[in-house]
Amino acid sequence: MVYDYLLKEINKHLSQKVIGTHKGLAKIGDELVNFVYSVAKSIYLTKNNTHRSIILTSRKVGKKILAYALKEANMKQFAKNRADAHDLADTVEAIIAYVWLSKKMQIEEFIDFLVDNFAGNLSERNEEIVQAQVAFVKLLNHVKPFLPENEL
Repeated sequence: MVYDYLLKEINKHLSQKVIGTHKGLAKIGDELVNFVYSVAKSIYLTKNNTHRSIILTSRKVGKKILAYALKEANMKQFAKNRADAHDLADTVEAIIAYVWLSKKMQIEEFIDFLVDNFAGNLSERNEEIVQAQVAFVKLLNHVKPFLPENEL
């Protein structure tokens, strides 16, 4: 199925700010980020558990994790001015949705990318947060070439 028509209006005025502040993209991206993260974490935990049992988990990615990733990837120009952690997280979600809807990466590629960039014990919450931050910084840096260069 072709999703181009969902981006038609966005692509007319394409810029970093338009993508990063688009509320519709953020809503789609919220669900997409949480789904991709949950599947990636499940795969990672299953591959790395000593009992070799299948572990399925569901975890929302916290706004502080995504806000940190946006800042560390030097992509705050995509966010609105004076953005708080919630706004910055929405920006990451909008970026991820845009990349997926524009067919630059498939869901499986997002999942594989996160699995490949996880390390350590994701069952321990503090370590999971650190690993999620690192993985999302790397993911944002990975998708940069798929995004417009003009800020406004």
